[in-house]
Amino acid sequence: MSTTQDLTGAVAVVTGASSGIGRSYARTLSGAGATVVLVARSADRLAAVAEALPGPSLVVPGDVSDTAFCTEVAARTLAEHGRIDVLLSNAGVYVPGPFAETDLGALQELVGVNVLGAMAMVRAVLPAMVEAGHGDVVMTSSVSGHQSIHWEPVYSASKHAVQAFTHGVRRQLVGTGVRMGAIAPGVVLNELWGVAEGADVAAEVAAGRGITSEDVADAVLWMLTRPRHVAIRDLVILPTNQEI
Repeated sequence: MSTTQDLTGAVAVVTGASSGIGRSYARTLSGAGATVVLVARSADRLAAVAEALPGPSLVVPGDVSDTAFCTEVAARTLAEHGRIDVLLSNAGVYVPGPFAETDLGALQELVGVNVLGAMAMVRAVLPAMVEAGHGDVVMTSSVSGHQSIHWEPVYSASKHAVQAFTHGVRRQLVGTGVRMGAIAPGVVLNELWGVAEGADVAAEVAAGRGITSEDVADAVLWMLTRPRHVAIRDLVILPTNQEI
């Protein structure tokens, strides 16, 4: 009989862990028994997240668009814990609006975090996972990575890149024991969408117009705990009444 995977004692790196989905990832994995390495730009916000976790954590503040920093995250994790079992590549920047009016600096920041940063973080952890013959990489994508959404064309393009990257690298990892997949949420009622924690969330959830960061974290926990012979390549999670 197939058995689910136990995360007790696992070491999980979570980027974008200071808020929203990343913070919920950290809480959920810590609750499942993992040691969580918290990565984001704000040291103060990471410290607050770490303090509230039920289990052990390591705070590594910095910007994933700096490829040297990504290497540092992996090195510190291996030095302190000797292994990396999970990477949840979640750090992201959101820029909506007409492309003709998009600030090029904002575009550069978005691509630097959402695309280069995501790739660099995966590159930093993969050698240790492949050597161990075990590991899980889950990329936070978006439903806008599965179709082009016209009110967020730059963000949508970055998530299409994440999808292509995930599918290509997953195929390279076949036979290594390392699984790779992506979760693609629709409307998530958190800071990225300009929704303060707890503000009118319950009403929007009840109306089926949005989901919570915790909903996404629960889905990722399900992905991670599948038997090792099962790989979830793509999981799209939407509010019931979201049309796109």
